[in-house]
Amino acid sequence: MKIQNLTENSTIYTSNVYLITGTWNAISDVNTLIDVGRDPDVIDKINNSSTGVGKQRVEQVILTHNHYDHASMLPQIKRIFKPVVRAFSRSLKGVDCSIKDGDILKLGDRSFEAIHSPGHSSDSICLYCEEDGVLFAGDTPVIIRSTNGLHEDAFVMVLEKLCHRDISSIYFGHGAPMLMTCNLQIQEGLKNIRKILDYRFL
Repeated sequence: MKIQNLTENSTIYTSNVYLITGTWNAISDVNTLIDVGRDPDVIDKINNSSTGVGKQRVEQVILTHNHYDHASMLPQIKRIFKPVVRAFSRSLKGVDCSIKDGDILKLGDRSFEAIHSPGHSSDSICLYCEEDGVLFAGDTPVIIRSTNGLHEDAFVMVLEKLCHRDISSIYFGHGAPMLMTCNLQIQEGLKNIRKILDYRFL
């Protein structure tokens, strides 16, 4: 799996936009955008990316949620690349298929589990690849730095799910990822999540 952040150097406010392709750009790989952001420059970056011969440059778009900074470019992306658009909520114009909690989706050459993660928004999802320990978190606040916060029941259940996943890299909706080199920070965040769960379920 190859992961490219198309908005890493954007000069306008936008979410991260990740282009996921297979390691070898095989015909069976599913070229996928996670979020589309609001920077028109992503179109040129997609066209200049290595996405395989005889394949659509973007076959699938998955929205982590429908906030404007993550979804504004959807009409242009859909018109130019004609991908299938998936999201938890179908209320956003242009969404073709609803994602349900627990769905398994192919991104690039990997399988990802969709995890409904209300907390930031009611339609937020995370995407987790067990094979590589990769989590795309969108804007879901998955790094908990203290154990004395208050959390809604639905979000606590998300935290419990994440505690049972072997996560080694986290790609956020904004900012730099936590990669393998940051694994101690990830584990510390998960430790705080476990403390919250222990407290909640005493």
